[in-house]
Amino acid sequence: MTNVRHGGVALAGALIALVVAGCGDNTVQVPSNPTPTPTVGMLDPNNIEKYAAPLVIPAAMPRTSVIADGGVSIDYYEIAERQFTQQILPPGLPATTVWSYGSLAAPGTVAAGGSFNYPAFTIEATYQQPVRVKWVNGLVDASGHYLPHLLAVDQTLHWANPPGQCDEHHPSTTGRDCEGVSHDPYAGPVPMVVHLHGAKDPQESDGYPEAWFLPAANNIPSGYYTTGSRYASFQASSAVGNLWAPGAAVFQYPNNQSATTLWYHDHTLGMTRQNVYAGPAGFYLLRGGPDDLPSGTLPGPAPSRGDPAGTKYYEIPVVIQDRSFNSDGSLFYPSNRAFFEGLTPPQLLIPFKPDPAIGGESDVPPIWNPEFFGNTIVVNGRTWPYLDVEQRRYRFRFLNGCNARFLILANDANLPFWQIGADGGFLPAPAMLTQLLMGPAERADVIVDFTNVPVGTHITLLNLGPDEPYGGGEPNEGFESANPATTGQVLEFRVGAATGTDSSTPPNALTLPAFTPLGPATNTRGVSVNELESSTVFVKENMHSIVLDPHGEPFAPVAALLGTTNPDGSGQPLFWEDAVTEIPALGATEIWEMSNFTEDAHPIHIHEVQFQIVNREAMHGGEVRGPEPWEAGYKDTVIAYPDEITRVKARFDVPGLTVWHCHILEHEDNDMMRPYCTGSCPP
Repeated sequence: MTNVRHGGVALAGALIALVVAGCGDNTVQVPSNPTPTPTVGMLDPNNIEKYAAPLVIPAAMPRTSVIADGGVSIDYYEIAERQFTQQILPPGLPATTVWSYGSLAAPGTVAAGGSFNYPAFTIEATYQQPVRVKWVNGLVDASGHYLPHLLAVDQTLHWANPPGQCDEHHPSTTGRDCEGVSHDPYAGPVPMVVHLHGAKDPQESDGYPEAWFLPAANNIPSGYYTTGSRYASFQASSAVGNLWAPGAAVFQYPNNQSATTLWYHDHTLGMTRQNVYAGPAGFYLLRGGPDDLPSGTLPGPAPSRGDPAGTKYYEIPVVIQDRSFNSDGSLFYPSNRAFFEGLTPPQLLIPFKPDPAIGGESDVPPIWNPEFFGNTIVVNGRTWPYLDVEQRRYRFRFLNGCNARFLILANDANLPFWQIGADGGFLPAPAMLTQLLMGPAERADVIVDFTNVPVGTHITLLNLGPDEPYGGGEPNEGFESANPATTGQVLEFRVGAATGTDSSTPPNALTLPAFTPLGPATNTRGVSVNELESSTVFVKENMHSIVLDPHGEPFAPVAALLGTTNPDGSGQPLFWEDAVTEIPALGATEIWEMSNFTEDAHPIHIHEVQFQIVNREAMHGGEVRGPEPWEAGYKDTVIAYPDEITRVKARFDVPGLTVWHCHILEHEDNDMMRPYCTGSCPP
């Protein structure tokens, strides 16, 4: 971490000059084709009315059919990703163009009586009843021409790269899925691939980042790759590969794990941050089996297929995200690295990679921002909505769907949160909490009891997490809480009289399903969490500028990496394209020791497993502490704190190729993601 990692705060208005290693003290010229920052006309979040529209409760996704395959009943869906407009901001402000998923059985937007909505409708799944989805890339216009991205995609990262314009210094054997050379934002057809987060499914249905596919548009540029480098091999190995088609892939989910809250979202190599920010994500709720509770024990119902209008719901999925908007209602997301430094592009005189014209190489991406924090809070697709609740208990399935923001949820009435479940299912026992800490991608299954709250009371769901990277600690101790006028507020509950009897079990009297811990580990491996400084660009801060100094500090960060740990305990950072280092034996139970060498906390997600948190330990000796009460069950995403070793235990029982990564999406995209194989690796 260096003094230039300011995240758009400390260097506002500064003039930056830098030096490239080997270039002496010559001033670097402004790079060609600088990308403008669309900050003029941004919508001030203080001017957005709060609690002006009701919370949208996502409906259940319509099925296409129920089919029989080999005597097995399968829920079949055909789901496309499309572009449409939606009223995210309050009434009276412009609508926003977004992307999301919807059922082709109900192809219109919600406003027209269809299923296309941001966030996407919820897939309701049943234990051991497979779900088969034909995922369709529908990012085309009415003429069948591809739609360009809503946001600026950095082509110099290791990304999907359909044009196949690979940096010669980072050769690709496939012609795509490589680092590109153009500083311009990508303007071609958009690749997609869907990941069901938290699921244990065949490798070809996991949404591998190199298994993307373009829409079946009628104007794909000549020479473009229409699929990722792993698409064909996964199609060949899939039991339903014969059903795949141009512009689509067919994934099947066996649903043979504990009842829990899963979610689905895009997972395309090097551009997940923009794809997910544009909207495509939805809940996937798995019910039934030996690890679920009998119907009626918990507050309900939840939205189901075929519900009549006016149905009251007492189980509600809630996805919380941060977004920023332009005054025309469009989404704002940074289009240049200057934004992170608090500068305009003309003030950031950086040579960007690859830039041989300057007489040396740069390793600084021109568009990528290390993190981004939106200035509004969006809940279920609306800014700061309200929810009418009754004097009774509610079950909320909370999901932190932010790109980088850690949430610490509280409320101004001091009502307890009774957390009963996490990523992988129910906890061993309910945990009564006053705050909910949630890293990006984490879920919390929570009961809130409004029974004794007076009618007419308004309760605000608050966010005490920071408007910056989270490094651990408590509000006003380790960090300053979010802006209390904007990102410190989430949702308003408006309490009304009960309209019926609440027969659910009080949370303090709940007996949750028996918890079965994992057996002894057969192997322990050390892995690392790292941040990469520039090896070519060095700077020194001088008053209100950064001056050239070959002996100054390296510009940072230029990438975020995972890796292994060396025998001396140091980290060995690795890039996405480096050889696979994690290859658990099929059926093995392993402990992964994650050493975090950065200054930030990272939500680490391991695909294809649900793990147990063993403990956390200070890297240089000191306290060893067990999992928090809300982490005592199975998890698929864990917060790895700075200067600590975070230990998790998992059983690797799904064979094949998959990934593990940081779920800060800006980190995942630049290169804090690594492949791993269970059993053996494909060629």
